[in-house]
This record gives sequence, C-alpha cells and structure tokens, in this order.
Amino acid sequence: MKITVNGNVDQKEIDSIVAEEKERLAAMGKEVGTIEISVVSSGELEVKTWAKSNVRRVRRITGYLSTADRFNDAKQEELRDRVVHS
Repeated sequence: MKITVNGNVDQKEIDSIVAEEKERLAAMGKEVGTIEISVVSSGELEVKTWAKSNVRRVRRITGYLSTADRFNDAKQEELRDRVVHS
C-alpha cells in the first residue's frame, strides 16, 4: 500500500485515516492500493483512496495466451529474447 501525505499531518491522524479506509474498502470486498491525504485548510483534510486492481498482464507466445509465470522454460526464453521496436 502506498500512502502519500501533502502537508503537515500528525502521524496518529494518518494511522486513523488509513485504518478507516482499510475498513471501508474491506466492507466492499476490496483492498487499499493507494491513499493520498492532503491538507486543504486548517483542520480540514482531503482523503483520496484507490483500491488495488486485479488486472493481470496476459501475453501471447506461439499462439498461447497466458501470464508469463505460467509459461514453460522455452516460452519464457522466447519472451526474454524479444526485441522492442519503436
């Protein structure tokens, strides 16, 4: 989880906000990916929270679609040997 704080915020306040956001997203079956806490004015904070994404990268090697961790040794070597063209 990544936490970004913009401004002067007490660590106790940050911990409280993080715990609240974790609980809120857990109730929806999600997990916190990033929290951004910003001081808007004295005594007022803006909290933005993003959930983790379960998007995975799928590759195609010799006609097979899969994630790279599931390729056999030959397909993983083919993946390493690829050249990026611009």
